[in-house]
Amino acid sequence: MIRKRPFPLIDVAATGRNIHALRKAHGYSVTELQEYLDLESSQSIYFWQQGKYLPTIDHLYALSFLFDVSIDTILCP
Repeated sequence: MIRKRPFPLIDVAATGRNIHALRKAHGYSVTELQEYLDLESSQSIYFWQQGKYLPTIDHLYALSFLFDVSIDTILCP
């Protein structure tokens, strides 16, 4: 039986702010991130940073590698 605990949720807006802060702290432009992630446009990155969407697990993995942090560090509960 699973012990009853609150269901963990990701704060999409806080995660977006975190992605933005990590990008800036590492000195990357949105265009550089777009090229690194092999995205056709930068729109996805802006949507992530604005808290409209979360990156896919593949993109989270790549961001964690680029920023040298764990995926848990990128995601905000």
